[in-house]
Order: sequence, then C-alpha cells, then structure tokens
Amino acid sequence: MNIVLLEPLGISGQKLDALAAPMKAKGHNFAYSGRRIEAQAEQIGTAKDADIVILANVPFRSGAIGACPNLKMVSIAFTGTDHVDTAFCAERGIAYKNCAGYSTNSVAELAFGMAISLLRNSLKCDAAVRAGKTKDGLVGNDLCGKTLGIMGLGAIGMKVCEIGKAFGCEILAYTRTERDVPGVKFADLDTLLRESDVVTLHTPLNDETKGMIGRREIALMKPSAILINTARGPVVDYAALAEALTEGRIAGAGVDVFETEPPVAAGHPLFAAPNTILAPHVGFATKEALERRADMAFDNVYKFLEGAGS
Repeated sequence: MNIVLLEPLGISGQKLDALAAPMKAKGHNFAYSGRRIEAQAEQIGTAKDADIVILANVPFRSGAIGACPNLKMVSIAFTGTDHVDTAFCAERGIAYKNCAGYSTNSVAELAFGMAISLLRNSLKCDAAVRAGKTKDGLVGNDLCGKTLGIMGLGAIGMKVCEIGKAFGCEILAYTRTERDVPGVKFADLDTLLRESDVVTLHTPLNDETKGMIGRREIALMKPSAILINTARGPVVDYAALAEALTEGRIAGAGVDVFETEPPVAAGHPLFAAPNTILAPHVGFATKEALERRADMAFDNVYKFLEGAGS
C-alpha cells in the first residue's frame, strides 16, 4: 500500500525512520516531503495515489479526500478530529482513527501552569525584576483552598481533577454525563461559573459547546476568578472575554487555543486585554507527548494493515 505523511509530527528523523521501517520491510511505500502540506491542490498532488494518509492537525477536507480514489484509511495524530471531514470519510467507507490520550498529561499541566502564573502574577513579577522594582502591588493568591471548576470530565478533565486535588482545591465539575468521582461535586454550568475561583475548559468542540462561554456566562464569574481555555477556541466568545478583562469583571485568563490555528491575526481582542497569558496552541506540544502520538498514529496504521491482511 501507499502510505503518505502530510506534515511533520515533531519527532526526530531517526524516530520517524524507525516507525516507518516495518511497513517498508513488508513492501509498503512510505512517502514524506518533510514539510506541512496545507493547500488542497498540493494535498491532492501528494496523496492522490495514497491508500493511507497520516496527518496531525493539517485540515483535510472532502475536496482532497474525494480526489484520492484509493484512500482507505486516515490516521490522525491528534486528539480532535474536527479538522478532518470524517463524515465524508464515513460516506466513502474510509476508516479514520485519532490518537486520544497522547497529550492528557501535557495539556493538564499547561492549564495549571497558566493558572498558577496568573494567580502569582508571574509575568508582572518578571517585568518588575527587570525594571528594578520590588514586589509592591504583586502579592498573589494561593491555588490551595480555591474552588476549581472543570468543564468537561473526559481524560484531560479527569487528570486536571487529580492534579487539583493534589493542590488542595475544592473540585466542581460540569459534564454531560455525571458519574461517581470521589472528591468531585457536580454542578450545572451557571453554578460552576458563579462558585469557581478558577474555571478550566476541557470540552470538545461541537454544536452544543460552540460559544458556550459567552457574555452572559462570563458575567456570572467572580471578579477575582480566572478562566483557562486549553480545549478549543470557539468554545469561548473572546470579544466578550477581552471586554470583561479590560473592565476588571474577571481577574485573568490563560488561552492556548483560538478561533483558528496560530498565527493569530493581528488585532485579536485578547492582545490588548490585561492579565492574560496567551500561547500558540502548545498544550499538546511536549517532547514526550509528540513521541507518544507518533507511536499511536503509526500503531493505528499497522493495526489497519493487519486487518487488511497486509
């Protein structure tokens, strides 16, 4: 079979060669240009003869998929699948598999890194030292004893819950399916927003969650509360969030995901908002996580090949 990788996976060439070696040994062709292929026309030119396509978060839509007549499987080296036209794949009988769980620890750790940095004024403290100033006006807040509101209790949400307990937080959770989780109190969304000191989002992006945190919801939060989004950008109305931050109606925000993949367009409303930490979608991007996802993505291919008798 012809197997095509459409973008780098953030691993060394040596690691990639080792992952691809078994398929080559069995007579399969493995093609990789060494760069990210985004333009649909170039995707078609690269993958038109592919039986299997491997990608991470590069958009892969019906126009490209439909132009690959031999395509049988898409291995998505990512947790989310909204950048791939999976409905079209299903219509065509094309299998697809993602890599859920590869970055669970990584994303959870970034959420806490952002929360603690905001609570302890880390960026302001750094600037004060460089400017020859003291701690005046920079007294922060403990995380211990605070109410941590977790929206979405999937794998990442559960890891956030675990870490929050270790920090001594009271845990509130909002999720579609409540279950018995020791030390967790479930609440409706409005209650969670009203009572939480830190609200951290770990929901998928779908019709129900798009715009879930808008002007009304942000208005429910405490003036001392902070909002962390390491889930999906469109879950939050960022214009409303920037307005609330500027007017001091909430205390801070940590954002790793935007309406589109970075680079974020100049003039984004959060750029001028105070007490905000912005990151270019790095929650999943640790050396360990990238190696885990590559292992999983290739393992999904090998399982498919075995099922196909190849």
